[in-house]
Amino acid sequence: MSQFYDAGQTSTIWSRFAPHPPKPPVESHSRAGRNLPAAIATAVILLSLVALSLVFRLELFLVLVIVFLTIGMWEITGAFMARNIRIPLIALSIGQLVTLLGTWFFGIGVGLLLFLFATGIAMLWGLGQANGVDRNFKDAIAGSFALAWIGLSGCFAVGLADFPHARALLISLILLPVANDTGGWLAGILFGKHPIAPKISPKKSWEGFIGSLLLSLLVAWLTVGIGAGLSAGWVVAFGVITPIIATAGDFSESMLKRDLGIKDMGSIFPGHGGMLDRLDSLLFCAPTFYFLFSIGLGTL
Repeated sequence: MSQFYDAGQTSTIWSRFAPHPPKPPVESHSRAGRNLPAAIATAVILLSLVALSLVFRLELFLVLVIVFLTIGMWEITGAFMARNIRIPLIALSIGQLVTLLGTWFFGIGVGLLLFLFATGIAMLWGLGQANGVDRNFKDAIAGSFALAWIGLSGCFAVGLADFPHARALLISLILLPVANDTGGWLAGILFGKHPIAPKISPKKSWEGFIGSLLLSLLVAWLTVGIGAGLSAGWVVAFGVITPIIATAGDFSESMLKRDLGIKDMGSIFPGHGGMLDRLDSLLFCAPTFYFLFSIGLGTL
């Protein structure tokens, strides 16, 4: 039994799973800009897992959210290391978990209070590290940002489970950002000639944005209109707002990655980068959708 408690072995095991700066992506010569077969396979697997959780038990959806966002926290911890910023992964992951569980069992109000409490602890933890005042402050701010971007946004996704037509709302939260990405990617590949912000995300074009808008309107009609039973006005609102918010989420992550000097947040998904590279749009859409559905369903 002693080998299980060997310090050297424990250190080796931890080094395999400890956060680290993301590896450079494998160069792709595809016109799509990625390993397309691997990207499609990865997307199908992820969407299938979410779909199964929504069909069988919403508790399984909560488990997936916790797993996905914990991976996301692990990724951003490694990404910050590229700029020599150290954030407390374990403390932030626990704070995020408590916030998500609090939202699930007691509602969004309790979740927000727990988020503020966890943010305070993260700030104190970062400021308490003996690395110099400037370094401490930078680490503390980075940790608070990570918890807000990933954990707080996740709370609003979990909070949708308390609404009427919860499954339809959660499906819309998943499929509308997917429609935005898919429509924008396909239209960009076929027709893209005019970049929106070439210095931030050179592959995002106005033609792609139109493709995102059209496919988002279609999916909004299916999910928000037919699934949740909201009016045509709300279908149009979700169809129009999704490309704006999702694109803002994508651009925000692109700006962060550019500032950190990395290409992808991670490399766990072949052809897709990391978990946060898949969730960037959804994390921006979650709080937006929560408030829109609150108004549309009369719960606000």
